[in-house]
Amino acid sequence: MSGFVDSRVTAVSPAEGGGNRGIMTHDAPLSPRPLSHLTDARPRVLTARALRAHGVSAAEADERCRPGGPWQMLLPGVFLLHPGPPTSEDRLHAALLYAERRHTLPAQGCAGQAPGGPGQAPGPEAVLTGLAALALRGFAATPPLPALDPIDVLVPRTRRLRSVGGVRILRTRTLPEPHEVATITTVAGAAGLPVAPVPRALADALARPDRAVEPRRLLTEAVRGGHSEPAAVVRALDEAGLLGRADVAEAVGALLAESRARAEGRLYDLVRAEGLPDPCWNVELRLPGGPPLGGVDAYWPQEAVAVEIDSRAPARPGGAVEDPEWRRYAHRRESLERLGITVVHLTPAKLSASPAQQAAVVRTALMAAADREPPAYVVALPR
Repeated sequence: MSGFVDSRVTAVSPAEGGGNRGIMTHDAPLSPRPLSHLTDARPRVLTARALRAHGVSAAEADERCRPGGPWQMLLPGVFLLHPGPPTSEDRLHAALLYAERRHTLPAQGCAGQAPGGPGQAPGPEAVLTGLAALALRGFAATPPLPALDPIDVLVPRTRRLRSVGGVRILRTRTLPEPHEVATITTVAGAAGLPVAPVPRALADALARPDRAVEPRRLLTEAVRGGHSEPAAVVRALDEAGLLGRADVAEAVGALLAESRARAEGRLYDLVRAEGLPDPCWNVELRLPGGPPLGGVDAYWPQEAVAVEIDSRAPARPGGAVEDPEWRRYAHRRESLERLGITVVHLTPAKLSASPAQQAAVVRTALMAAADREPPAYVVALPR
């Protein structure tokens, strides 16, 4: 349906030289009809392409966006079908529509939507990231959505798209698999807004030139709130090149220390709850009169089984060999195993997600001690 409906008016006149009747047609535009089917419906934000699918020409859209008109242009090619101030949700939809190549969101179901597979909507070509993505997830450490300017949108790096007022375009080699976050007006059963995973959103938020948030508070909320594991956060910050910033490095240090403390608490609870024998807690192992072999979080001397909690970020694919910290860890583990000591490697994520399974791993190592060669004698000292 369009705002202006052209009616084909038919006039009947005598045909020349006979009684037959000829048909004459004239184009007679009728008066414009209000586009209530657009203005009064959701979504309130549409692109020029979607409006054309509704029969609204570019000239008519521009006319409606004149001062005092019923519409307004939020971004190039993106219109708000309402004269009042845009809501935060309007701005988020507009930012995504501006960045979408096909200029229509699968979640909106607008006319002109590019086809996906049979019965399926195509995946997004842009995702919200940075502070907007975190605010949508309910982070208290971020400014409220109405105060966010610009809104960060992540697109593939091959896109030729520039940042404009209110939208900052960020590029990435591979667009991450987005999470769908529902908004107040999301219809039941419909997809929410595509939002970047928390680690990526954190990295993009901390990389903002305005440094709108304090890193320690933001990272702490991400972990304490259960939004992400510390290792994934640190890895994303490392890939973004942010660990060289003093404030970010300090926040990461505090984050890993807190993560380790929480993991140690889970290990204590695991030993008690699963009925495992009491180990020597938090000790340093060394050969009698020799150099230290390294510290472990728990050690069972009779069984020669050690548990080490590793809260560091996982090594990048293909980069573990070049990582000095991982080389030191691997050397320490190999040294202990050459002495006949079994080292059980646990992470905070494993202790949190599957404590019973981790207890079974430790119990298996303790039970297998009787079948191994006697280990070398080592001294366990408090550290």
